[in-house]
Amino acid sequence: MTNLTLTKTRLYEGVWEGVLTREGEGNYQPDIEVTHLNQQLSGIEVTEHPDHSMWVLRVPIPADLIADGVQTFLIRDRKTGDTLNSFALLSGDALSYDIRAEVTLLREELDMLKRAFRRHCLETM
Repeated sequence: MTNLTLTKTRLYEGVWEGVLTREGEGNYQPDIEVTHLNQQLSGIEVTEHPDHSMWVLRVPIPADLIADGVQTFLIRDRKTGDTLNSFALLSGDALSYDIRAEVTLLREELDMLKRAFRRHCLETM
């Protein structure tokens, strides 16, 4: 179990950013890896904050990894193998069909409720 905590701060201009904190004393340098489909990403930046138990993590998302469907990225501590955080990008037609199907289902249920309510109102008059 790691004593590191990674908190997302933002996703901006294709770069996922977070703050890495550590509980404990002593000198420590984090060794972080980010993977997508078990392939390591390059260009990961870990910058030490003036408070020595805090680092800023920046993960640039390569354009060639942005595709239809769900793309999941895992952020791990290389020393312990623990997963510190993850993020996913959702896009494309598959996602829009899911949302459209849900909206259609909600509309059908709403129409059913309206008919039942109108019938109830007519029967109680």
